[in-house]
Amino acid sequence: MPSIRRKEDGLLARVNFPLYAIQMLTSRHVLVAGGGGSANTGVANGFEIFELSHDGERFVAEEVIRHETGPVVVMNCATRHSGRKCFLVAGQESHCQFYHVNISVVDVRENGSSAGKKEDHSNKPRRRRKSGSEEKSPDPDVKTENVDSNGNSYRKLQFVIKPNDSVQTDFSEKEPVQRVVRIGRSGKLMATAGTDGYVRLWSFPAMEKKLDIQAHSKEVDDVDFSPDEKWVASISKDSTCVLWDTESGKKVGELKWPAAGEAKYLFKRCRFSTVEENPGASRLFSIANPVGRPGRHKSYLQLWDPSQGELRRDAPFTESLSALAVSDSGRFVAVGTMFSGSVSMHVSFSLQRVLWVKGAHSMFVTGLEFLPQALDGPPVTSTAEAAVLSISVDNRVCIHSLAHRRSMPFWLAILLIVVTMFSAFVFCSYVGL
Repeated sequence: MPSIRRKEDGLLARVNFPLYAIQMLTSRHVLVAGGGGSANTGVANGFEIFELSHDGERFVAEEVIRHETGPVVVMNCATRHSGRKCFLVAGQESHCQFYHVNISVVDVRENGSSAGKKEDHSNKPRRRRKSGSEEKSPDPDVKTENVDSNGNSYRKLQFVIKPNDSVQTDFSEKEPVQRVVRIGRSGKLMATAGTDGYVRLWSFPAMEKKLDIQAHSKEVDDVDFSPDEKWVASISKDSTCVLWDTESGKKVGELKWPAAGEAKYLFKRCRFSTVEENPGASRLFSIANPVGRPGRHKSYLQLWDPSQGELRRDAPFTESLSALAVSDSGRFVAVGTMFSGSVSMHVSFSLQRVLWVKGAHSMFVTGLEFLPQALDGPPVTSTAEAAVLSISVDNRVCIHSLAHRRSMPFWLAILLIVVTMFSAFVFCSYVGL
């Protein structure tokens, strides 16, 4: 049976606008984005950054900065962090807005003063003192040896989001909208796509166009780079998922899925991942929903061999799926549901469910992001084997963690083998064999 919600999990933070995008900035900082659009409803548009920690009992999120984007809602975004340089790109209508995220170090005094501003810590939990690698800052140039009597560091990272260039990425005649943006693992390549059906590749961070790929006949819902960035996968409302060569822009493959019966399916999301036991290989995950009346046909989480374009495994769901994420180690994959707002975590190679959080949100899940293990700086240390963040249009940021699964110790396995062999020998002697 899969695990269920743990006591230390659930609501991390609440904002005052609907959330549509989530990205990790560092191993300890998460950025969420969204808004109410251009309508005069009083609902803001923009970003919020939270610092994550674990106080020994539960995960904690502390707001670091809020940046509003005026009348423009942020529906999608991507981040790139390398040392002191941090970049953010966000889809704002037909354009992709480029931001510099400046990182500085501020002193935080026990009375709550920080950079001359007073904060109210009365409702914020104390942060336990960390040891070893935990005391290192996400920035290797920042020292954090100054702590108070409670083990709280006097130094913290501060973020300032500054808008820079903006480029048009969608040219639909009716309603141009950038639907998705992704940055490759090397940080040198960016992909955008939207309602005109094109996938456009850009050099990053120069934001110079590299390729225009006339990929689909209808709007594109999702794109993702393979780990080596030789391919980019795109998913569209034309019911196809296609792989493209990032150098030539030529089609190199297409996912073919013979769905059972007469049901018609639409791919919704796609994500590549590395293969832990074979670093040179990659996996491709997708989610697919049936077209038509909900509940009549199942939805699926799918595992593909992208080099062969073959479906390896799938896991059925009784409701439509809306979000997909893969851990940076490639060990786990998570999905979010449309109607119940639930979150499900699976082992990547088998798609075995190991965590099921029913009703994590009151509305559909719009984004998922695993806490990283290999991003800049030390990860958040907790008792969990894996943890995934979820967002929704219910304005909530939640976390769901998987406890370390029990395994048999090596010494116990050897002991059982010895006992079994001894018992077999005694039995054979007894019956005269």
